[in-house]
Amino acid sequence: MTSEIRYRRVLLKVSGEALMGSQGFGIDVAVADRIASDIAEARRLGVEISVVIGGGNIFRGVAVASKGGDRVTGDHMGMLGTVINALALRTSLTKFGIDTIVLSAIAMPEICESFSQRTALAHQAAGRVVIFAGGTGNPFFTTDSAGALRAAEMGAAALFKGTQVDGIYSEDPKRNPDATRFERLTHDEVLGRGLAVMDIAAVALARENHIPIVVFSIHEKGEFAKILSGAGRATIVSD
Repeated sequence: MTSEIRYRRVLLKVSGEALMGSQGFGIDVAVADRIASDIAEARRLGVEISVVIGGGNIFRGVAVASKGGDRVTGDHMGMLGTVINALALRTSLTKFGIDTIVLSAIAMPEICESFSQRTALAHQAAGRVVIFAGGTGNPFFTTDSAGALRAAEMGAAALFKGTQVDGIYSEDPKRNPDATRFERLTHDEVLGRGLAVMDIAAVALARENHIPIVVFSIHEKGEFAKILSGAGRATIVSD
C-alpha cells in the first residue's frame, strides 16, 4: 500500500478554528480526536508527518492591534494559544497509539521541548509525529508562514493546508455558490490572483523552496489519507 503514496514526508497545517467544531470558542475534544484519527491513519501508511497548529480558536494577536493595543504582545498571546492547541492534539494522538512530541518556538521547558531543526528531524526519524507550536517565535508572522517555514526545514515533500472547504475557490463558496473551484494552480497564480488560501509570505516561501501546497477540507473524515494515496479531493499548488 505504501508504494502508492504520493508524498512520503509532509507537513500538515491545522488552523485553531478547526478544533472548535460547532463551538464558538476553545477546543471540541471530539473534533480534536477526529483530526488525530486522520493523522494516525496517514501515519500508518508510512508517511512521516509533522504538524503546525494555529491558535485562532483561543486568541488572535491582530485583534489586539485592531483595538489600538500592542501587536507584539498580542502575537505573543496568540503563540501561547498555539501551545494549548498543540498539547490538546498530542493528547488526542496518544489515544490512537501515535508517539507524538510538541516542539515550541518559545522556550517553556516545563511544558514541552524547544524547537530546533536538528531535534525535530531526530524525532521524526524515530517515527514520531512532530507538532510545532509557537508559530515562528516572532511577531507579525502567521502560523501559515510558520507552516511553510517548518515544511522547508523538515524537507517536506508537500505542505497540506486543512481548510473549511475542499480546495481553493475564486471566492468564498459559502458566500457565492457559483465560485470557481481550481484543481491545480501555480504559486504565482495564487499570488497574482490574490487567492486568500494562505498569506503571501507563506506562499512565496513555499514557491522558493519548490514545495507543493495541497489544500483540502480538514472536516472530511479520512480525506488526508485519501489524498496521500492519490485519491480524495483537493487543490494542488505547484510549479
